[in-house]
Amino acid sequence: MCQNHGVTYVEPGKVEVREIEYPKLALGNRKMEHGVILKVVSTNICGSDQHMVRGRTTAPSGLVLGHEITGLVIEKGRDVEFINIGDLVSVPFNIACGRCRNCKEGKTGICLNVNPARPGAAYGYVDMGGWIGGQADYVMVPYADFNLLKFPDNEQAMAYIRDLTMLSDIFPTGFHGAVTAGVGPGSTVYIAGAGPVGLACAASCHLLGAAVVIVGDMIEERLNQARSFGCETINLKDPIPLEEQIASILGVPEVDSFVDCVGFEARGHDGKDEQPAIVLNQAMAITRAGGSIGIPGLYVTEDPGAKEEAAKQGSLKIRIGLGWAKSHSFHTGQCPVMKYHRQLMNAILYDKVKIAKAVNVQIISLADAPKGYTEFDNGAAKKFVIDPHGLIN
Repeated sequence: MCQNHGVTYVEPGKVEVREIEYPKLALGNRKMEHGVILKVVSTNICGSDQHMVRGRTTAPSGLVLGHEITGLVIEKGRDVEFINIGDLVSVPFNIACGRCRNCKEGKTGICLNVNPARPGAAYGYVDMGGWIGGQADYVMVPYADFNLLKFPDNEQAMAYIRDLTMLSDIFPTGFHGAVTAGVGPGSTVYIAGAGPVGLACAASCHLLGAAVVIVGDMIEERLNQARSFGCETINLKDPIPLEEQIASILGVPEVDSFVDCVGFEARGHDGKDEQPAIVLNQAMAITRAGGSIGIPGLYVTEDPGAKEEAAKQGSLKIRIGLGWAKSHSFHTGQCPVMKYHRQLMNAILYDKVKIAKAVNVQIISLADAPKGYTEFDNGAAKKFVIDPHGLIN
């Protein structure tokens, strides 16, 4: 009997649960005695996974997906000192060595040693180092002492597991987007996109003390979810210009902070034509002079599915002169999860935030993962959490 199964990318629009190799403390010929084997407790479907599944990247067929992982340590290498068998841990989606210059500066999203192609690595993602994804029964995690966040009490953690599973990616990513956009007490903020990262960002803005949080999207179900925890919303299919809709809420057509939680597959307000630069240009249009723009939304170096030749190489038509004239600050790139995950864990455990409720967590089995991908791609206002072993009540 096979001991491991994983959600595998087959071709554009298709994923399958397949038998995969049981993990080893190795990556190819490289020994990983600093790593651990996890029994996966929860692993989430992410919008970033969908870019690959739609065929919008160079992901190869057979890639095992999944970079949002929470698990129980069942085996460890001889070089692991402080993580023990039986520990329940959150896995940052960034893989970081803890030894390079960037890691020592806290820039764990762009570790220099874990991906031969370029800085930064992640589990189960194209061009991110070849690490096996965690939408599976079991997974190997390297550099365990540095990377893993151990929960203080397993029983308590399982009681909060729907929330704690968000620590691997979307909660820190949304929080990072808000922080880099300068959100703080009394801020007004606009969040582009009401998918799980956008909703996590909105919850983060409330946690940071924002006065008004406005979320824009074209899917009414997702906007309803944003309204459920106190956000103002804008349906972008409305023909009224965005600036006027902002003014109807705030009295002025601008915000202090803007967070792009959409990325390169953005569409025009008709919902049909792709306009990959539209969100970035809107950001410059409605952010006040001197304001900040956080960009946790994914932009790729290669987009083979783009219509325009320039966009296929990651080149977009951005009105940078407007941003320069307004002295905007821009912050892009992967969230360095380890910068935030311990603090956000405490916010969850001390009941300061209900992130699972904000993003509308739905627990599914590993076998139902392909169905979850389909529903998510159709715009479901849910965050699908895979429970491979039936451990979540």
